[in-house]
Amino acid sequence: MKQPVPQSDWLESWRKSFACDRKEVFGDCSDPHYTIGYQNRLHHVVDLVKRHARPGGTKILDLAAAQGNYTLTLAEHGYDVMWNDIRAELADYVKLKYERGTVAYKVGNAFEIDVPECFDVVLALEIIEHVAHPDVFLQQTLRLVKPGGILIVSTPNGGYFRHHGPKFFECRDSSVYEEMQFKPDADGHIFCLNPAEAQQLARNAGLEVIEMALFNTVSTMGHLKLRYLHLPTRIILAVERSAQWIPMRLREKICAAMLFACRRSSANGQTGKPK
Repeated sequence: MKQPVPQSDWLESWRKSFACDRKEVFGDCSDPHYTIGYQNRLHHVVDLVKRHARPGGTKILDLAAAQGNYTLTLAEHGYDVMWNDIRAELADYVKLKYERGTVAYKVGNAFEIDVPECFDVVLALEIIEHVAHPDVFLQQTLRLVKPGGILIVSTPNGGYFRHHGPKFFECRDSSVYEEMQFKPDADGHIFCLNPAEAQQLARNAGLEVIEMALFNTVSTMGHLKLRYLHLPTRIILAVERSAQWIPMRLREKICAAMLFACRRSSANGQTGKPK
């Protein structure tokens, strides 16, 4: 992935994307906890894709992909990836970073995107917490996944001790949150799903959860005032690795991020084309 050189005529959305990229992929460690947390999620996603889908002809759709770091990384690993975002101008920014691999571009709303075929893997990363109807979102996303294909969802873990918000299954009418949808920042989070809710939503949509991961501990996030200790990166990473050995019930309380992979049953789709 190439690092672009900022220009005076860049759009504001490009400038904001590059500011994020500097911390996420281009070596600006002014906020090491943020950088490590992002890289940790990227590692988990790429590793999960590799375990369940081989490169070489495997087609991946990256929904609401913004600056395209997952798109470009997976393309560099040999996957055929389609980048998607509602902001059309970001496609040209992503192209500035392109180095190698097969990448296509499709602008559109993740709910309404129209594609000619289904995909082996669909990525819905840090999206579901921004929608008022996560159940509808999963059902709509399901139509983009081939029968037998994989849907990978990442979202903040609602079981984390610092995450507070309404529970989806306790909400009688989630339409009251529709005006809050799709804001691309932390203020736009609506439902913060915990692992049990995520699994139930997946089952209701006709998906089989085949893997779930909890990661980014209080150390990685810099919470409990740990960011002021300026811990070395190796210590933060050691704590993160050690947390994976903790029982799931406790890990749910100390890990801020959740990732779950679902398989679409071959029985809930007879055709390779989305309806």
